[in-house]
Amino acid sequence: MSKLEKSQQKTPVEFLQQLLITHWRSLLLLLLGIYLPLQVFGLLALEVRQNEGGFPWDLPILVAIHSVAQPQLDTIAAILTKFGSFRTILPILSVMTLILLTQRRWRSLSYLLITAIGSATINHTAKEFWHRVRPHLWDSVAPEFDYSFPSGHAMTSMTFVAILVVLTWGSIWCWLTVTLGSLYLLTIGWTRLYLGVHFPSDILAGWMVAIAWAIGVSSIIKPYSQSANIVSEKPETETTLLPQEESTLNN
Repeated sequence: MSKLEKSQQKTPVEFLQQLLITHWRSLLLLLLGIYLPLQVFGLLALEVRQNEGGFPWDLPILVAIHSVAQPQLDTIAAILTKFGSFRTILPILSVMTLILLTQRRWRSLSYLLITAIGSATINHTAKEFWHRVRPHLWDSVAPEFDYSFPSGHAMTSMTFVAILVVLTWGSIWCWLTVTLGSLYLLTIGWTRLYLGVHFPSDILAGWMVAIAWAIGVSSIIKPYSQSANIVSEKPETETTLLPQEESTLNN
């Protein structure tokens, strides 16, 4: 009996079991990386839409963080927060773009550009849609004057870290990127709260939508599908289409 005949004789339960065994990593990624972050963002956005004051825990967290304020911390926070802005991240992404161009890593380059540009566009349109006014509990040493939800610094920093993680996936640098990236994200989030220019829910929303977007794009572009990271040998699929992409294009 051929393999095809054997596969056709499987019961629905057996077939489903084999599918789950084969694709459990992808399904888990969809659940934890896309669905859950979007669910959290949706709940935050709904509450902000219905009640501009936000959540009961927003103001207490801001007050608690500001309770340790002092001139030295003001200076440190004002300097560190700049490392989470798009103006600071843009030159770094530009250098990465040039490296990927030089190495002819078209798939990784496409992922970087689509993720970065898409994240910036999503943040701008979301701010204009929700029109959430920034908190003003004290005079900030680094005031902001646009809308608050979701946090642009949170989205930019999370998108940057997510890009690095995806492009180093499968290499020895991946866990180092995750560790240092987590410290970087927490630092940027702290500065925005310490400076009083964002509610905690703004930060959380920015992180969630950035995660969902970065992982969603990676599931389509698949820059990691052939271990295509910036520190290993370039796979052939960096400059060629995958079989399913060729099939879709031909059809």
